[in-house]
Amino acid sequence: MPETTARPTPGTAASTADPEPTRSLRLGVAGPVGTGKSSLIALLCRELDERLRIGVITNDIYTDEDARFLRSAGVLDPERIRAVETGACPHTAIRDDVTANLLAVEDLEADFAPLDLVLVESGGDNLTATFSPALVDAQIFVLDVAGGGDVARKGGPGIGRADLLVLNKTDLAPYVGVDVEQMVADANTARDGRDVVALSRHDRSSIEALVAWLDGVLAGFRAGGHEPVDPGPMAPHFHADEDGNVVEHSHADGADDHDHAH
Repeated sequence: MPETTARPTPGTAASTADPEPTRSLRLGVAGPVGTGKSSLIALLCRELDERLRIGVITNDIYTDEDARFLRSAGVLDPERIRAVETGACPHTAIRDDVTANLLAVEDLEADFAPLDLVLVESGGDNLTATFSPALVDAQIFVLDVAGGGDVARKGGPGIGRADLLVLNKTDLAPYVGVDVEQMVADANTARDGRDVVALSRHDRSSIEALVAWLDGVLAGFRAGGHEPVDPGPMAPHFHADEDGNVVEHSHADGADDHDHAH
């Protein structure tokens, strides 16, 4: 006979516990190549795995390298880390047509139900990359100080309006001539007071600030008070096609405006 699970009777401790969430909080992590998105996800998994049930979806164009990095790091059960190969510009699968990622998230949630958190990592893209709110509930945009102290003040949809901006690898600042305090001040101005965390994996207080931010978002999501915010469509930008020709790529209305070739 199949196993059955006894249901608690009303008034017992089990029946008054917080109900299980109907689905996970889906958190996107975006940013340019090399800013430390995979390392940030590994850090969050290490910090939270003992108290949260976590899954990860990675995005790369033609490889599953980010997923393999996370599996080899031992931060989660390898089965909870899955790769999506976009076959096109990274933002295509997180903003324009989220089908592949959405299916991957839903499959992961179904296979390991209930999950508390699914982290969706974008492939490395430019400063205007943003997630569709149809895919994630909240999003982090990652910069690193080695990319230049002036990057944060240049703004853009990801920098300006993601739920959290992480200024990563602050321990490298002395070696690249970046004033972290000024970079944080510029970020605060660009973001009109939205959350900013200056992060180093060698600085415990910065890690705790990141975890506290995520705990706050998760609490709001579970209480039904969190609403996904669309940071806005990507600005027009350019790509070179296979023949080396420059092609403008526009997302003026955030729709599937693919009148160009990748």
